[in-house]
Amino acid sequence: MQSANPNLRLLSSFLDYLKVEKGLAPLSVAAYRSDLEQYAGYLLKRKRGLRDARRQEVRDFLNSLLSNGVDGRSVARKLSALRHFYKYLLLDRFISADPTLNIDTPRQWKVLPKSLAIDEVETVLHGPARSKDDRLSQTLAGRDRAMLEVFYAGALRVSEIVNLKLEDLKLELGYVLVRGKGDKERIVPLGRTAQEIVQEYLRNARPVLAAGKSSPFLFIARGAKGITRQRVWQMVNAASAHSRHASPHMLRHSCATHMVENGADLRTVQTILGHADISTTQVYTHLALDRLNKVYRQHHPRSKQRKASPSAAKTAL
Repeated sequence: MQSANPNLRLLSSFLDYLKVEKGLAPLSVAAYRSDLEQYAGYLLKRKRGLRDARRQEVRDFLNSLLSNGVDGRSVARKLSALRHFYKYLLLDRFISADPTLNIDTPRQWKVLPKSLAIDEVETVLHGPARSKDDRLSQTLAGRDRAMLEVFYAGALRVSEIVNLKLEDLKLELGYVLVRGKGDKERIVPLGRTAQEIVQEYLRNARPVLAAGKSSPFLFIARGAKGITRQRVWQMVNAASAHSRHASPHMLRHSCATHMVENGADLRTVQTILGHADISTTQVYTHLALDRLNKVYRQHHPRSKQRKASPSAAKTAL
């Protein structure tokens, strides 16, 4: 166990750095912890510490994940965690060389995240069919419909939608202020449909759910209580019962996919999704290229096959 102590100290120091200096949310810090502990365990079996790991051992770790069926995007996330970790060690002079340098991200991570077709989204947005027709059921249906519309309109994460506050909503200006990872704020536009349905929720459903109590949050449960992440997943699952099974993240990716398919540039999509790095948004690159090629073929005079000129035809004869 003594050989593991230096590893534990390095991990603890790095996690403190993420929480205090980078301001990452607890869930993000927990994800880093899980990935790095898995990597440290892999090195420990080879009697190697975090500080003296070599590039080949990083590669072997990633290859072992892929060979055991871990999908490429998850492997890419773990590599990203290792890069951030070793960059921290390098800057604080715990190490003199970065073993993650020049290691390519697995190609598999560029597989487009699952998304819904536009007609499937329409089915989900109308929400789950409720067996009861009483006032409470209609109220909950109105709240769920508003949440689903905001999910798709703004490509929000689950944590972001449950933490939206009334003061963040600027319906008259057509946007909502979202606090994302690392408590970073971004402005997310809301389309006309989302604006109207949220306005209806505020007018008819939210006062019933609040029952005279106050809450700073936009979306609330009965008695003005907060909505849990688990409840959001259940709501999206129920709403997609009559179409392809969906998750909150699929609605987020569907928004980004449909925007790119309709001509949005990746920088705009990056801003709306709240990605810190454009490389994360580049998962949608091939959609943008598909559209670029389609528009080119439709409009460029040299994109179509040339017809043989009469003189050329005579020469050929």
